[in-house]
Amino acid sequence: MERESMEFDVVVVGAGVSGLSAAIKLMQLAQEQEKEITVCVVEKGSEVGAHTLSGAVMEPRSMNELFPDWKERGAPLNVPAGEDQFMMLSETGAKKLPTPPQMHNKGNYIVSLGNVCRWLGEQAEALGVEVYPGFAAAEVLFNDDGSVKGIATGDMGLTRDGTPGPNHEPGMELHAKYTFFAEGCRGSLSEQLIKKFDLRKNSDPQTYGIGIKELWEVDPEVHKEGLIQHTIGWPLTKDTYGGSFLYHLDNNQVVVGFVIGLDYENPHLSPFDEFQRFKTHPKVRKIFENGRRISYGARALNEGGFQSIPDLVFPGGCLIGCSAGFMNVPKIKGSHTAMKTGMLAAEAAFEALTKDEVPAQMDSYPQRLKDSWVYPELHKVRNIRPSFAKWGFWGGMAYSAVDTYLFGGKAPWTFKNHEDHSCLKPASEMPKIDYPKPDGVISFDKLSSVFLSNTNHGEDQPIHLTLKDDSVPVNTNLAVYDGPEARFCPAGVYEFVEDEETGNSRLQINAQNCVHCKTCDIKDPTQNIVWVVPEGGGGPNYPNM
Repeated sequence: MERESMEFDVVVVGAGVSGLSAAIKLMQLAQEQEKEITVCVVEKGSEVGAHTLSGAVMEPRSMNELFPDWKERGAPLNVPAGEDQFMMLSETGAKKLPTPPQMHNKGNYIVSLGNVCRWLGEQAEALGVEVYPGFAAAEVLFNDDGSVKGIATGDMGLTRDGTPGPNHEPGMELHAKYTFFAEGCRGSLSEQLIKKFDLRKNSDPQTYGIGIKELWEVDPEVHKEGLIQHTIGWPLTKDTYGGSFLYHLDNNQVVVGFVIGLDYENPHLSPFDEFQRFKTHPKVRKIFENGRRISYGARALNEGGFQSIPDLVFPGGCLIGCSAGFMNVPKIKGSHTAMKTGMLAAEAAFEALTKDEVPAQMDSYPQRLKDSWVYPELHKVRNIRPSFAKWGFWGGMAYSAVDTYLFGGKAPWTFKNHEDHSCLKPASEMPKIDYPKPDGVISFDKLSSVFLSNTNHGEDQPIHLTLKDDSVPVNTNLAVYDGPEARFCPAGVYEFVEDEETGNSRLQINAQNCVHCKTCDIKDPTQNIVWVVPEGGGGPNYPNM
């Protein structure tokens, strides 16, 4: 069956804050200057916001620029940030520390970023943007000259072996003068384009963290709307970067999460179990012990910062938002920078589209970025996260204080970043970690957690977690690293089981559990796992994360 095609001026891949902001800005410019622009946004989640997961405390700077009247329009920024608390935990105690200046949140808002995306989607559609949720961009299309032509959505109704089933429908080709890739952190098509066009030739490798989050309804006695708490220290060892967040929303709800840098060395470490153990700390347990867990999810996040931003443009398209990696790690925020980069790319595209002859490449986007507030904001904090990788916890804390207060972010050097998968050490060289069993009250197992993420994939569809070499998981990952994929995945996708016929171990992939966090694609020490998009509409269905 041949694929049908549709033509647009701009196709946006991903209905996150960057992609939707780009689409909105394009239509706003078209209306202001009375030009006809056609824009389409495709989203692999079942609805806009279904795959969006973030802390999140949102800095409204970009929202103010995009919609100065966002309050009147009813944007879901309902909980102003209140008191900031920053603590260092020991196993049983907590010491309050001065809140670093980057983490002061006055003027910010505690939000569900998924609900912000839903609202932005409504604004985009009202402006004439065509938004198509439930369609996964599975393939980049190219013109004869090598420039990007657009994307093709994945086929629906394929069976496990990749052949068409009884309900098969071929994907749709979406052609555009420019295609914006706004897939979020470690986007599969974005990564292909980075390699094809060598977009990292002028930058360091991207580095990542894994963020695991739960939403709770808690006892009103322990709830304080607007309270923002961050912790460092226990349960992590001093050689592992990470920490927690607790944000008090309205309606007696608290979001709690844990972020661990994926450059950790110990293959016995389980980010999921570190998070569950964290909640048992006396200072934390008291918040949740009379509460009810509502939602669970996980997502990788960019931590490379300024020096890991790749080249942003190529013939026929660009990278925006977390596909490129604009998170401000010391701030623990990326939505404001993601939105702004989408808006800047939209301005560049509109300028190019309204020329007599549309250029192959929208070259003004990188310069617009350099001229914007995003560039100096990220440049100023470029050395803070790498300092922890360079000198460990105490060295990183000391350097960050010097960089912030003495140099003001203007040190005459820039630290290098490394690839996370190369950091894992053989299991025989690292201590095993004894994680307590979940109590079902404060701490939980992976499968009951995945259930709360509303994750679903068709059982007969092709497995979207592919292996370059089927022998590597047992011969290398299990033999050398004690099978770390069974631990670094926060959804129970990977497990080593004994083959009934041979008695040997084999890797079993429970792809239906996948919450699309991308950790496996990043942390696999042999880079043997390749994450490809499943059928559109699959994966988690987060109602309010």
